[in-house]
Amino acid sequence: MEHGNKMGLYVLGGKGANLAEMTGLGLPVPQGFTVTTEACTQYYEDGRQINDEIMNQIMEAMTKLEEITGKKFGDKENPLLVSVRSGARASMPGMMDTILNLGLNEEVVEALAKASGNERWAWDCYRRFIQMYSDVVMEVGKKYFEELIDKMKEEKGVKQDVELDANDLKTLAGQFKAEYKEKIGEDFPSDAKEQLVGAVKAVFRSWDNPRANVYRRDNDIPYSWGTAVNVQMMAFGNMGDDCGTGVAFTRDPATGAKGLFGEFLTNAQGEDVVAGVRTPMHISEMEEKFPEAFKQFNEVCHTLETHYRDMQDMEFTVEHGKLYMLQTRNGKRTAQAALKIACDLVDEGMRTEEEAVAMIDPRNLDTLLHPQFDAAALKAATPMGKGLGASPGAACGKIVFTADDAVEWAERGEKVILVRLETSPEDITGMKSAQGILTVRGGMTSHAAVVARGMGECCVSGCGDIVMDEANKKFTL
Repeated sequence: MEHGNKMGLYVLGGKGANLAEMTGLGLPVPQGFTVTTEACTQYYEDGRQINDEIMNQIMEAMTKLEEITGKKFGDKENPLLVSVRSGARASMPGMMDTILNLGLNEEVVEALAKASGNERWAWDCYRRFIQMYSDVVMEVGKKYFEELIDKMKEEKGVKQDVELDANDLKTLAGQFKAEYKEKIGEDFPSDAKEQLVGAVKAVFRSWDNPRANVYRRDNDIPYSWGTAVNVQMMAFGNMGDDCGTGVAFTRDPATGAKGLFGEFLTNAQGEDVVAGVRTPMHISEMEEKFPEAFKQFNEVCHTLETHYRDMQDMEFTVEHGKLYMLQTRNGKRTAQAALKIACDLVDEGMRTEEEAVAMIDPRNLDTLLHPQFDAAALKAATPMGKGLGASPGAACGKIVFTADDAVEWAERGEKVILVRLETSPEDITGMKSAQGILTVRGGMTSHAAVVARGMGECCVSGCGDIVMDEANKKFTL
């Protein structure tokens, strides 16, 4: 597909078009296919059903993917696992849903554990899949599963998910399935094709969920566009310490400074970085752990920036030292960064002055006039805790612990700061109502950070000094 091919973007969505383009550039992208935005529109026209023709095309594409990868979907001997991700033509960070490790059931997990010699990894994949599928497809809230994980960690006396062993994860998978059955009234699906159909429908459905509708209204994105679905062979960042996953920008999205900016987690899957479940390390530390993959990643960054002539926001996975690119898109940035990047791109000969001016959204310029603390008062103040300056500005207000409280208090005319363990897409209305956002977990690329930057709202993330008690709405430092 040619660069700048608008039809590709309209039909394949942003993520699908960029994946096709990265593949065309010869970059290491896991094999896969895209179900088009047209299929999404058709799904709504057909009364929220996938018609037979589209269904057959999806299954044909799966067969082709099996041929290319040499693995079989739902097979016990050599199983093919896929990720299912949404991709609208306009970037909607955190608004749509992702499912990883699709194609697993108890028997396939046992086969994977045996083949890889890594039982912990196999059960970790399965518990993640049950969690995501239940949340995204069946709308059983994440919190039920998070509570079960926290309880397990407490019983074992450990702090991090990665400290749980294969037996713990196997027990969790069983607890998750019991939770699913209790909430849904039927067993968790074990058939791979049934899982795939459920996942594709869920992505189409998520185009019409409340948080997507709020985001669309705020960003002038027409409802008629629909979303595409990307089905890709899984690349595993959670198979051990020679694996990992990361999110990176080719320039700093807060200042616009040239140079890699991002975060990396060893032995993790993509959701861990974005959801901010563990606080990640700076991308430069990846160089020490994976020198070969880091060198290749640097080259990829250069290729992509030159190709798109803009700052890129990328997700990638390292599986046993091998790099896989999962997505790229033009990166969201603060107004200050937008000005600097536009000027630098002109200086570097990548853009004309006219193009550079057109790159800047006029609405963004007001963020340069963000409130700031008085420097002298700030210097004299005693800090309560430290976090990451994820989105610029300054804010003050009364503390609230839920998005609903933020909305309610703000409607009463109170100024509030939303304090969360980490934000999730469901919190968007509360984030809009708050003066600023503070999270205990997460980094510079977590959901709170990315959405707050897009809104031009102040956000501090990863303030680990806070001990949070969400149930009783209080925290201690």
